[in-house]
Amino acid sequence: MLKKAFETPRFFGFRRNHNNSLTTSSVSSDQRGIRFCIWVALKFENLSYEPYCLVNRIIFHKNWYSIYWEALELLKKNGVLVTSDSVRALVRSYSHMGYTEKAIESFSRMREFGIEPDAHMYNTILRDVLNEKLLELALALYTTMLKSNVEPNFYTYNMLIDGFCKRGEVKGAQEMLDEMKRVGIVPCVLSTTSILYGCCQANNVDEAHKLFNDMKETSYPPDMISCNVVLNGFCKMGRLEEALSFVWMIKNDGFSLNRNSYASLINAFFKARRYREAHACYTKMFKEGIVPDVVLYAIMIRGLSKEGRVGEAAKMLEEMTQIGLTPDSYCYNAVIQGLCDVDLLNRAQSLSLEISEHNVCTHTILICEMCKRGMVAEAQELFNQMEKLGCEPSVVTFNTLINGLCKAKNLEKAKNLFCKLEVGRRHSLHLSLSQGSGQVSDSARLLKKAKEMCEAGQILRAYKLITDLAGEVKPDIITYNILLNALCMDREVNAAYNFFEFLQKKGYPSPDNVTYGTIIKGLFMVDREDEAFKVFQRMQKTGSEPTLSVYRTLMTCLCRKSKVSRAFTLYLEHLKSLPSRDNDSISTLEKYLFGEKLEQVIRGLLELDFKARDFKLAPYTILLIGFCQAGKVSEALIILSVLDEFNIKINATSCVHLIRGLCKEQRLHDAVKIFLYSLEKGFMLKPMICNHLLTCLLYSRDYKECAVDLIDRMESFGYRLNSEEFATTLTLLHHYQKGRKRKITIRKD
Repeated sequence: MLKKAFETPRFFGFRRNHNNSLTTSSVSSDQRGIRFCIWVALKFENLSYEPYCLVNRIIFHKNWYSIYWEALELLKKNGVLVTSDSVRALVRSYSHMGYTEKAIESFSRMREFGIEPDAHMYNTILRDVLNEKLLELALALYTTMLKSNVEPNFYTYNMLIDGFCKRGEVKGAQEMLDEMKRVGIVPCVLSTTSILYGCCQANNVDEAHKLFNDMKETSYPPDMISCNVVLNGFCKMGRLEEALSFVWMIKNDGFSLNRNSYASLINAFFKARRYREAHACYTKMFKEGIVPDVVLYAIMIRGLSKEGRVGEAAKMLEEMTQIGLTPDSYCYNAVIQGLCDVDLLNRAQSLSLEISEHNVCTHTILICEMCKRGMVAEAQELFNQMEKLGCEPSVVTFNTLINGLCKAKNLEKAKNLFCKLEVGRRHSLHLSLSQGSGQVSDSARLLKKAKEMCEAGQILRAYKLITDLAGEVKPDIITYNILLNALCMDREVNAAYNFFEFLQKKGYPSPDNVTYGTIIKGLFMVDREDEAFKVFQRMQKTGSEPTLSVYRTLMTCLCRKSKVSRAFTLYLEHLKSLPSRDNDSISTLEKYLFGEKLEQVIRGLLELDFKARDFKLAPYTILLIGFCQAGKVSEALIILSVLDEFNIKINATSCVHLIRGLCKEQRLHDAVKIFLYSLEKGFMLKPMICNHLLTCLLYSRDYKECAVDLIDRMESFGYRLNSEEFATTLTLLHHYQKGRKRKITIRKD
């Protein structure tokens, strides 16, 4: 009877007039929508697969989500069976519209209707969750699925494998693949290709290549997508020769390069600054009849901009619109960055106005360029505009502006901006969460928390927890390093040290080599050497292997205090930590060091460097300057002599220290030789050290004529001796020339 009543025209909001034709009654279209849904359900006795697609389209196009839900509740109230498909229609519609939270809410309420979600339902939600890169929640749902005796299917496993791989967690993906095989589901090429991608994401392209070759022997051989994954892996690592060999191999296997293949190769050529090959590759692609898409245009535009050919990049942007392609923000940003690189900020700002949607990357590029030019006030104004426009700054934006403020000595504003970033965070993985007792300090605990919530039916709360944590803008280690360095440079070392301790207690983000190097350098600046070495030891204890940059900081600071032997010992300690060095050889050289056989030690170290193909000048420069600072110029000259023997050029700073040290010891002949060395190597030394050498020569008894010859050479080299900076030298020269027949004329520009 109920069914019959619902089938009458009056039920849909129509009534018959005197001509027996239908006219609209006072029932609203929304009410008719509700009644239509109910009618569909009653017509088919339940809302099952047949009308499912139709209902899905209606609620999707008409935006009748709430109406549809009310209809389901009304069906339940009237004792009509509501099936899994009926709710799935609503969940899928939410998914299509990007309303993941609503989709999860609908999924969570299925049990209110006595419906147990099936594999299809779980897969629908899993897809949405993984699209938002919330792997912890996806794994929690998978666990709930198993505990509910719902068997995962082929699509479930493939989605989870893909989720692991996109995070670069190949081990988890492999375990999921093994589980898939264990339950009797045969993997396909898609499953293995995802793992190839994961290996490449983790920078393990060799493993990907091996797996690719293994696929050839299986029932699911690689396809062109698999080829492109491995090719892109080689290209991203900058291993272009291997990428080209791989191309040759797959062509022999019968594959032809497609647009994605060329995109990977062209991008890699541009990154390697092999511009000619990049352009040749692009031309070859056209000859093969492959038309570029937005992605390929973006690669070309960025490549041309990086090459300095910004005009051509801008023309390519116009070309896109002419052939019907719409340039995305990535294309525009490449040209904007290129314009900034060639000092055309005004044109960059004008072009940014053409982008239809405000995006964080464009603003960050402009803010960065403004900060480089010292236009910090303008950069801050643009930053404030971003927030008004609803364009949330990223951590890179914050870092750029904080760094700009620090360089402009606006340290207080920089600290305030950092506080804004820190205080504005909603949660932290290292703070107690309101969702329950205990702390979520890492991914494993977060996963455990999400599983507990899902098993308790609190799927929506689990989603909100993870999205809150994943979606926030939080300071990264670069932010902390910028502020630490600014505090140290401002000699606020106590504040920097306290900030460093705060970072240690907080545990996120973990200090890196730059952090340790900065705080060590700051402590040395205020003569807190013991504390600096305690920080260094703490670094080693935490398992963070100090890099050469940290050792360089320690060595430089020790050398400034004339502790060259200790600096040398530290350098040898660093070399022993390198797998490419022979520890026994280094220990032998160490004995020579204390036996005062410096020449043998330097020569031995250089031989080890070249054998390992890992020579770096910086440590030798630090030691050379250190000996000069310690008043041991002869030892510094030994280092110079051995470096010269190996055809290694020292830098201008080393020349300055050597000249100053030799002048102090009145070894003027050697000082002149070093100055001539600097001219030969093309160094233009600063007037201060030139004046120092020339005045020493002119004050001496035996080297006055040498000073005159040196001035001749300096003029021909390009030194402007007529400037005020050389006033002292010119006065002494004038006095010397009195009573001499030979006179030197200084050119006037």
